[in-house]
Amino acid sequence: MRNLFFLLAITLCFAACKPSATPEKLYGKWNYIRVRNPLADPPDSVGKETLASEKPYIEFTKQDSLLINWDGKVLSHGTFKVEGLNIRYKEILTDGTTREFPFHIENFSDKQIIFSTAGKDGSEVTAVKE
Repeated sequence: MRNLFFLLAITLCFAACKPSATPEKLYGKWNYIRVRNPLADPPDSVGKETLASEKPYIEFTKQDSLLINWDGKVLSHGTFKVEGLNIRYKEILTDGTTREFPFHIENFSDKQIIFSTAGKDGSEVTAVKE
């Protein structure tokens, strides 16, 4: 029983010590290396060749703006703020209206981020910092 508590304490310590995302740590360009939609029927992903040729990325700026680029075109832009394990994204739509939704941070380090969006059409993105 004592070993179980020790193992639990060590596990909690490692979980608590996991680096957290802050705006300052996010600033910069993050190139997509994996994009998948695990909830699609059947599950779907973007091929490595497509990622290599279309060079998608997400960029966070010091003005707390966010830009998503795919194949040289801006797919989406807006502002962001970090709330715990979520990046709250306020997207500015073409008609000037906005919509807000979270990107859930699955894993984060100074060099790599894995984030996802919710729902059947949600996706999981792995990106590395340039």
